[in-house]
Amino acid sequence: MSERITIDPAICHGKPCIRGLRYPVENVLEWLASGMSVDEILTDYEDLEREDILAVLSYAARLTHVKRLELLVA
Repeated sequence: MSERITIDPAICHGKPCIRGLRYPVENVLEWLASGMSVDEILTDYEDLEREDILAVLSYAARLTHVKRLELLVA
């Protein structure tokens, strides 16, 4: 995953991106959440690879590993 998901302050303001390209992880997750399939993403963005999408999902899954979630009460 480390070679697929990169963080560079000079690219997309340091947001995690795919392989140093200007595809932030958050955008790919939003595309998937909106209902786009992996194949549709790969068709629309030809410089992306299936392994990139899998790395995005793996990265997002690792971010959800928390010991405890505190609820914010307004």
